[in-house]
Amino acid sequence: MATIIESQMLSPWEKHAMAIDEVTQRMHRISRALESHGVRYAVVGGQAVALWVTTRDPAAVRTTKDVDLLVRRDDLPKARAAALSIDMDYFEVLGVGMFLERNDPNPRRGIHLLWAGERVRPEYPYPSPTIDEYETLGSNTPVVTLTGLVRMKLMSNRDQDRVHLRDLIDVGLVGRSLLATVPPELTGRLDALLSEMGR
Repeated sequence: MATIIESQMLSPWEKHAMAIDEVTQRMHRISRALESHGVRYAVVGGQAVALWVTTRDPAAVRTTKDVDLLVRRDDLPKARAAALSIDMDYFEVLGVGMFLERNDPNPRRGIHLLWAGERVRPEYPYPSPTIDEYETLGSNTPVVTLTGLVRMKLMSNRDQDRVHLRDLIDVGLVGRSLLATVPPELTGRLDALLSEMGR
């Protein structure tokens, strides 16, 4: 990791590349730690979108700084021990559990936790996927299933979630055939995005 003085001398492009590398390294560190402590997890959020998009077109991948992991709430004690083993501490900020670097406890650089099988927000009509709803992509990385990911993005429905869904549609991972797997309350949102993109 570059020192503050070294980072000030870097060009904007070099700083951007370093930030992406740090996100990747952080995800690999926590993944290895969780696996070594017997904690089941799945990648969700923007990183899951990036990993799925990579299966079709790596050039279409959108960079994201967030690392979101699906874990079982019952596994939190083991997950905390795993994080401690790599100098990360557990915090809850506005009800969101996260692991933060001990030497740089910035939530923007945290590992955010979502509880498997539980609603992210009380008003959401459905819970997050269970810990069994995953597929192994890349180098044995457990990633939430495509249908589970789409359901989560449709429920959140923020600007960034709609951008992620458009990315999945653009590379052909999500089409009208997926409408049959989406809960009735959410089909309108997906149908609108598909129509907007001429699919």
